[in-house]
Formats: sequence, C-alpha cells, structure tokens
Amino acid sequence: MQKISPFLWFDDKAEDSARFYASIFGDSSIDSVARYGKLGPGPEGSVMTLGFRLEGREFAALNGGPVFSFTPAVSFFVNCGTESEIDALWGHLSGSGTVFMELQSYPFSRKFGWVTDRFGVSWQLNLGTQRKSIQPFLTFAGPQHGRAEEAMNSYISIFKNSRIERLERFEAGDLGSPGTVKHGRFSLDGLEFMAMDSDKNRPFGFTPAISFFVNCETQEEIDELWERLSERGKKGQCGWLEDEFGVSWQVVPAVLPALMSGDDPERVRRVAQAMFAMTKLDIASLERAFHG
Repeated sequence: MQKISPFLWFDDKAEDSARFYASIFGDSSIDSVARYGKLGPGPEGSVMTLGFRLEGREFAALNGGPVFSFTPAVSFFVNCGTESEIDALWGHLSGSGTVFMELQSYPFSRKFGWVTDRFGVSWQLNLGTQRKSIQPFLTFAGPQHGRAEEAMNSYISIFKNSRIERLERFEAGDLGSPGTVKHGRFSLDGLEFMAMDSDKNRPFGFTPAISFFVNCETQEEIDELWERLSERGKKGQCGWLEDEFGVSWQVVPAVLPALMSGDDPERVRRVAQAMFAMTKLDIASLERAFHG
C-alpha cells in the first residue's frame, strides 16, 4: 500500500475520469469501486469512490458533488521518455481541454506543455530521459508565493524517509522573484513531489479538490500527523485538514477500507456514521462501530 496518494474530488465524473486516465497511461488499472448505499448522499448504487493506478502510482477519486473546483495550483507532472509518448498523451489530455503552455520547445525543456483536461485536472508533460513517471506538482502563487521552500522543509520534517532531492532558486534576470523556488523536487515516504513559486498574477490557489490521502498503521501515527500537519492550518471533518500553506490532506487509518467494505449494509452504516461524527479519526471507535 502506497503511503501517500493523490485524492481527486469530482462532482460526478470520478469513474469517467479514472477510466479515461487508465486507458491512456501505462501500468494502469481500476483497483476498487465503492458505491453509495441507501443513506447516500449520492444516488443509491452510484459510484462513490474509486482506487486506481497510473504508471504504477496509486490514486483515488470521489464523486462528492459540486463542492470544490480543481485549479492548476496542484497539477501532475508527467515525464515522458519518447516523443511518441508525449505527443500521444498531449493529444488525449488536450482534447476539449484548456492549454496553458503549448507543447513545444522551451529554454528549460526540449518539449513541454501544460494543459487542463476536460475534467478540470491539470497536467504538465515533459520530454526527458527517464522512464515515464507521474509526480504531484505544487505551485505556490498568490498569498502563498515565496513559501515553496518553507513548505518542502516542513513536509520532510513531518514524514519519515523524506528528503529534498533538488532545489533551484530564481536568480536576478530570471522570470521569477530572486531567491524563491524555481524548481524543487522532494520525496515524502516514497512519493515524489515537485514544487515552485510563481509571482505571476495567477488567479488560483490550493483547494480540497485535490488532497493527499495518508495511510496510517496506528493511532499514534494518526495523532502525530493530524497535529503536525494542521498546526497553523485548519482541522476539518472525517480526517480532512488544511495545512498552513493551504494544501489539503486526509489522515486516515489503513484499516478503514476493510471496515467500510463487505455485504452488511448495517455495519457499513454504523462505521460511516461514526466517521462522519469525527474530526480526527479514531481507530478504536471505528472498530467498535464495525462490531456493533
């Protein structure tokens, strides 16, 4: 099980988007589907969540209604090894989408493009020399501009087995504020991220439409991550929180999918009711609800 997974909140297109992405990326699959029961809030039998893989990375998606909107503050950086790969992906992702940067040569890349697909999710495609990979890319703009390095240092202090892989700052004469992050690469417990500061007049910021789902093995781990990630941020319901930089996280026990699955709707209802009443999730209370 991947420790940290991107979690995408859709209005009602979670299944359509996941199946579309799985069809255009390699080493991809739909691994699990959970549906709404009689208690909703979605229509009974409709897709609630999906777990899926793209290029071997775990993702999750939710049909949660028109609550949050995707923005390019969180995009997915795709490194492609060949021109045929990047051209094919660009064709799929740009169809009925919105292009931010055309797919072409730039001073920093032989071939690069930035696009928002028809579902609203943003992708940065780059022609490189490494095998194909997908990494969440955080853009610190607006009120968060200039905080990318601070955020990276905060995250690697919180998560185990984490480190900054690369940090390049804007210099005088660059198209960015000198000293801020031009290109950052860091890993959190095995998941690679990228980050940058943008001093342009970007009309977007982080939203809970994309959060990061953290699987925790023990209550002690939940307690620690919940408090440290939410420090100077905002604590929400059902394990959701917003950190001080505006990035959303879900701190969740790894056992939760097992507690929420099965063919006993009353048991699932009890666990769901218990979870909806919580802010920080409590494993013992969820297990008591499971056993009745």
